[in-house]
Amino acid sequence: MFIGHFAVAFAAKRAAPRTSLAVNFVAAQLADLLWPIFLLLGWERVHIVPGGGPFLTLQFTYYPWSHSLEMLVFWAAAFGILYYAASGYARGAAVVPLLVISHWVLDLIAHRPDLPLSPTGMARAGLGLWNYPAATILVECAMFAAGVAIYARTTRPRDRSGQYGLWALVAFLLALYGASLVSPPPPSVRALAMSALIGWPLTLFPWWVDRHRQA
Repeated sequence: MFIGHFAVAFAAKRAAPRTSLAVNFVAAQLADLLWPIFLLLGWERVHIVPGGGPFLTLQFTYYPWSHSLEMLVFWAAAFGILYYAASGYARGAAVVPLLVISHWVLDLIAHRPDLPLSPTGMARAGLGLWNYPAATILVECAMFAAGVAIYARTTRPRDRSGQYGLWALVAFLLALYGASLVSPPPPSVRALAMSALIGWPLTLFPWWVDRHRQA
């Protein structure tokens, strides 16, 4: 999934109002933020399959360190501990690990059976929603609309930046999603990984929006 992960990040603001939206974005997308780093290091592998449609262009052959259930539980615990050490906010420290694990749950629905359960086992899971592009888009857009609505009701703008910044962020994410549906396959795995690293600086956008809104 893509904007489905952002949907749960928006919605989580209700459960932990003091946690920055940027932290929620990082937690919900942590697997995909780690993945390009591990690709560049050679720890994980992916094949590019031209003609695979909007969701099946990539064949995930080996990505247990970023996307296995066992490792995401580990990353979730580490994230929660670090967040609590930095903020002292117990509710947020309980919510952000759940966001990390939610990534695997949502990917389970979308992916073909390629999601590893552990770094060492051979078991793979996936329900294959990506085989049905129209259904995938409908599900993700419905989730995204619900998540944004929850965030918009949970917070209110402090100023004009908070009022219009939120909808600029929503439009930006939808534009990225639309572009991902029609873009040609990346020319190489390295180019794919380098472009995916943009997810890290992009977390500044939700951080800025959230600073101009209050729970």
